[in-house]
Amino acid sequence: MTQKRKDVLVVGFALFAMFFGAGNLIFPPALGQGAGVQLVPAVLGFLLTGVGLPLLGIIAVSKSGGGLESLASKTNKKFGKFLTCAAILTLGPLVAIPRTSATTYEMAIVPFFPNFNPILFSAIYFIIVLVFVLRPSSLIDNIGKVLTPILLLTMITIITKGVFQPQGMLTTTGINSPFSNGFSEGYQTMDAMVATILGGIILGAIRAKGYTKTKEISEITVQAGLIAAVGLTIIYGGLAYLGATAGDLPMDISRSALIIQITNNLLGTLGQGLLGVAVGIACLTTAIGITATAGEFFSKSSSGKLSYKAAAITTALVSMGISNLGVDRIISLAEPILLILYPIIIVLVALTFLDKYVKSAAVYKSAVYCTLGISVLDVIGSFIIPIPIITPIIQGLPLTTQGLGWILPAILTGMTFYARDQYINHTRKKVEYIPN
Repeated sequence: MTQKRKDVLVVGFALFAMFFGAGNLIFPPALGQGAGVQLVPAVLGFLLTGVGLPLLGIIAVSKSGGGLESLASKTNKKFGKFLTCAAILTLGPLVAIPRTSATTYEMAIVPFFPNFNPILFSAIYFIIVLVFVLRPSSLIDNIGKVLTPILLLTMITIITKGVFQPQGMLTTTGINSPFSNGFSEGYQTMDAMVATILGGIILGAIRAKGYTKTKEISEITVQAGLIAAVGLTIIYGGLAYLGATAGDLPMDISRSALIIQITNNLLGTLGQGLLGVAVGIACLTTAIGITATAGEFFSKSSSGKLSYKAAAITTALVSMGISNLGVDRIISLAEPILLILYPIIIVLVALTFLDKYVKSAAVYKSAVYCTLGISVLDVIGSFIIPIPIITPIIQGLPLTTQGLGWILPAILTGMTFYARDQYINHTRKKVEYIPN
């Protein structure tokens, strides 16, 4: 095997570990259980946003040479900072970090210590997080390197047994829009934001291996991304199948309880215990990494007025408070936020691939702001209060039932401004070449 292929494998596994968060395990089984016989379209929708979009995000970052702020700054620098701040808040204290604590409590503590106080647990959890965040150590990284393979091996074992010895048959659940449900559920992995915010770390690792040419870096990134995508597809698809064949488990069971019960049915108490320990440590390493990232970001954004230590402690305290809402409640609160942020990220990633042809900031602004406006109005009408006249129009847009109501207006507005710019440039050239 050549050195380049080895490097591709190493980066591919690193990407897989970046996306394969323990918290993501709870989504595919619940999706599969709700989809039943309509498993395939539900999984396809989930894979588009849970795997395909992060892959495109990593490639877009390699093309632009920067992260989300760099992508969004093509619209407006202040908007780039605002969007990055919103994404960091979502990845940090508002959703992702609290979810790691809540997931650990529900999957690693409750099954064995059902009466353990959740507030006390969250306090202990975030004290441990801060110990590592404020006093960096390689210990937790080494633990993560050991536990991620254990988690992956556990998942493969569960999936393999569940495929060859299914607990039940695919049933009709009456779900109306399996594809759009899967598409929206894929947002909850938040891996597209992870890709655009932390993608720079991957690019730095590739450059550190001696690759300097942009084309070569992009080639390695694409190949590594495909390796990660294949791995995620197998794991997510397998877990969704386990959920769809979960037998007589109640439909209203929580996401965490569902994967715990499936594991217990297939591997018994030992498998459940192994899963709990692996998930707990994996969540802890994720929380430490994101808390440190959030601390650095907010300290840098304030030009040092807010110290790294103060930012990290504040992030941990806010996360601790939200974590006690429970996994399902955190997920439901995250949904409207992600329904606003994800469409914008999708548009920015798409425009990055068209950057060769799109030279005007007006195209970026029109497409992004149009997407933002429609997404905000849709969320207000769906989650807060319907707006007379406007909400029916928004909900009547093509592809709205698939969660893509914003896509046609974004394309049309972008194309309109692109045509305008082409016309202006053509007119200017004609004027410049008029003979005296």
